Amino acid sequence: MVGDQFLNELVEIVGRSNVSREPEVLDEYSRDLSFAIPKTVFCVVWPRSVDEVSRIVESAVKDSCTLIPVSSGTPRLRGDTTPIVDNSVIVDLSKMNKILRVDRKNRVVMVEPGVTFSQLLSEANKHGLRLLMPLLPKASKSVLASSLEREPVTMPKYHWDSSDPLLCTEVVFGTGDVFRTGAAAGPGNLEEQLESGGAQKSPMGPTQFDPFRILQGAQGTMGIVTWATIKCEILPDARKLFFAGSDLLEDFLDFAYSVLRRRLGDELFILNNVNLATILRRESEEILSLRRSLPKWILILCISGHGKLAQDELEYLEGDIKDIARETGVNILSEIEGISNKEVLDLLDKSCEEPYWKLRFRGGCQEVFFLTTLDKTPELYKTFTRVAIQERYPSEDVGVYIQPLVQGCNCHCEFDIYYNPSDAIEVNRAKYLYTRASEALLKEGAFFSRPYGPFTEVVYRNCSPETVVALRKVKSIFDPKNLLNPGKLCFGGV
Repeated sequence: MVGDQFLNELVEIVGRSNVSREPEVLDEYSRDLSFAIPKTVFCVVWPRSVDEVSRIVESAVKDSCTLIPVSSGTPRLRGDTTPIVDNSVIVDLSKMNKILRVDRKNRVVMVEPGVTFSQLLSEANKHGLRLLMPLLPKASKSVLASSLEREPVTMPKYHWDSSDPLLCTEVVFGTGDVFRTGAAAGPGNLEEQLESGGAQKSPMGPTQFDPFRILQGAQGTMGIVTWATIKCEILPDARKLFFAGSDLLEDFLDFAYSVLRRRLGDELFILNNVNLATILRRESEEILSLRRSLPKWILILCISGHGKLAQDELEYLEGDIKDIARETGVNILSEIEGISNKEVLDLLDKSCEEPYWKLRFRGGCQEVFFLTTLDKTPELYKTFTRVAIQERYPSEDVGVYIQPLVQGCNCHCEFDIYYNPSDAIEVNRAKYLYTRASEALLKEGAFFSRPYGPFTEVVYRNCSPETVVALRKVKSIFDPKNLLNPGKLCFGGV
């Protein structure tokens, strides 16, 4: 059981200044902006090295203390870092914030878990690299955590596998053992690999075993990752934006499939007017005003050119895209009324400082997201809208984000429920909509590959029983005492 002995062990490992039992600190980590029920936190510990993480886990195993790994800053939205059992210990990795290597030649960076998008973006740009990153991520979001969570990236052209952009990792399993995945596993140590020209870029292995896949989407239940290599791309020398607007989502499908199949664009995604306005404006009245001036659906496509022939590259790409637009009946525009191209290009290249864009419209947001195929998104949107009307939620306030993935083979579909967290009626309405809409979408074939919060139980109850048995067996191997983020996914409590 957690107690003074374990607390003293933590102080011995990391130093007294890196352990806190201050009530306001504990309260911050006990809750987030999700509907997760707050639980008590025993203490927060800030390790600074893989050795300290390993020793913390070994002590937790000996004393049967539960550990919750955290690496991103506030605000936190999904309940994945809030404890489900009382007296958990928060392992905050934010002080492990070194950018260990930037390798332009091999288009890869190596980062510790505390490295944020705000920190890495400027450093990568100095070396002529750009990150494969989500749409306007929080400035305080851990780059490593984003890759572990398989958050969708805006450039499907470079998204070759569902695991991208994650490559190799160093992980401390629930036994305290340190392990390296992919090419980083050997032969030789990291220094020897670098000296021989290695870049820790291949995520597969060691041998026929790919443990990085069990770490992704696991919400810290399998191990604590202490560094990772992340895939990047070369910064373009020229870029051009295109927009398409329509009142019907269906109007974009043939065009998007054709562009994706030919890999003609870099960024390609679809937003409804609510989400585009929320991204581009900061105040509620400004958001509402811009929303009224925009088409209901907006497709955004960005092309890029490299080197001395960058402009020539843009010209032939633009010609091909306009040919596809004519064939599919889509009106492609170089700008859209009410917004500037610079505004949109900025949101593709930067992280979001506070207030986080999903909290601007009403102050609170619950996300319902899943994987599907692009052609199914119109019907799934109708399903969500139908449930919203039943729950008396204004359907025109639902934010929608559709992001093609794996070069268009599937897509991330997200519905954002905006609400006022100070209004009990709105909170309850959002809570019921979140649950009921998720259940309705699940029945319609939506694949919740990254379930968070209370809906996780419903997802696993509806999946194959063999999958749950297999996952629990894997958990018992890598975290035999069930001490890492217990209660999340299908792993029960302690």
